[in-house]
Amino acid sequence: MTDGTEQDGTQDRDDVIVEPEPVEPGELARVYAALLARAGETQVELRLDATRRACELLGDIHRAAPAIMITGTNGKSSTARMVDALLSAHNLRVGRFTSPHLTRVTERISVDGVEVEAGTFTRVYDEIEPVLALVDQGLADEGRAGLTFFEALTVLALAVFADAPVDAMVLEVGMGGEWDSTNVVDARVCGFTAVGLDHQKFLGDTIEAIAATKAGILDRTVEDTPEPEPLVVIARQPEEDALAVLSEQVTSRGLQGWVEDEGFGVVERTLAVDGQMVSLRGIGGDYPDLFLPLHGAHQAHNAATAVALTEAFLTGGDRPLSADAVGEALSSLTSPGRLEVLKSEPTILVDGAHNPAGAAALAETMAEAFDLTDVTVVLGMFADKDPHGVLEYVHRFADRVIVTQALSERAMESQDLADAAQEWFDADDVTVTATVKDALMRAIDLADTAEAAAGERARAGIVVTGSLLTVAEARVLLGAGERS
Repeated sequence: MTDGTEQDGTQDRDDVIVEPEPVEPGELARVYAALLARAGETQVELRLDATRRACELLGDIHRAAPAIMITGTNGKSSTARMVDALLSAHNLRVGRFTSPHLTRVTERISVDGVEVEAGTFTRVYDEIEPVLALVDQGLADEGRAGLTFFEALTVLALAVFADAPVDAMVLEVGMGGEWDSTNVVDARVCGFTAVGLDHQKFLGDTIEAIAATKAGILDRTVEDTPEPEPLVVIARQPEEDALAVLSEQVTSRGLQGWVEDEGFGVVERTLAVDGQMVSLRGIGGDYPDLFLPLHGAHQAHNAATAVALTEAFLTGGDRPLSADAVGEALSSLTSPGRLEVLKSEPTILVDGAHNPAGAAALAETMAEAFDLTDVTVVLGMFADKDPHGVLEYVHRFADRVIVTQALSERAMESQDLADAAQEWFDADDVTVTATVKDALMRAIDLADTAEAAAGERARAGIVVTGSLLTVAEARVLLGAGERS
């Protein structure tokens, strides 16, 4: 597998003609089933050497292109999509790896801002599968577990990027940082979005412990590393303890870094139709009057972080980006499943808030950007999440809640979630449904009833939230699951 790049690591994008690779029906399902047969994403192996073995055997694919790596608790995927768009607008070919997916596993891997074709996904998997099997056998001989789903998928993503080839990689850390399989890549720029409590089983019970694990992306894991001194961008941290840990890690390693509100940030933001107008200060220049077609203050801060990450990557922070390219990139953004409006009359929006920090951002944005007179929330969560932490914010904008259970073994039982909801809502305002489809149908009926009762000035809305899996089901049911 060769990378095919010029010596300066870039290529003429005008010479790249990408045609869909044919794939037989069922081939993608075959590959996905093979990946799912591995230990799942909640069965984490605290290691890097297994992923590294596979990457090295495939020709050091983890060194195929310089990278930006993004970790944090909330905002990682949106920020990664923004960085992808900004690099692409500066005429680079970009490979992006994010998680989880909403509808198809191929959504996790993109090249040139486009979800990888099923034919490419299956072809590259079949090319690397013998190496995966070889690594699995070596691990078994050592009495260790084989490559997990996420480890194998990371290798597959890096192989797709080397095969393309790409000029830059944007990698979202799956969980933590120190031992996450993406950390086999020594990134040129390391970014930290807001750090909060989540995945405590693996990351620790304190903000300090979680931040320290995430700071592991600053470790250099490649022998004779191509990026010995990564640049660091730290977004605004809601917890001072997180900022203290991250800042200490940067200082103790002798690295150059920038912190939001000190080195970069949001200068101004105002509401606009279908989004907001923002003026951003980067680490290399100012970018006034940009249209951001996403809702919420948190997305403005994600955009500021993305601009800083891109500046650090392209210029070392010494000079600004192309203002036209920044405007073009931000104005074309989408963020599926994150405060995404799918229908009007009634307004139906979906948001993958699954922890208190995400729910707080959702509540703030509902108050700011959506003038709804009646709101029904469809809520489905995973069993290992904090329902009261989420419901504390949901009850601030919702008139009622319909609890449901997504199609997953990890889903919280509907009745357990209903019991929690009844501590925040009157019993009559809590409804239990068996499926997301049932919940949506019930919510639409309630919205119609509310509008009919309130008259001309009524504007009812439905919010689907609690987990990205719940959101994913709703998107498919509402016709938003097609390939974009």
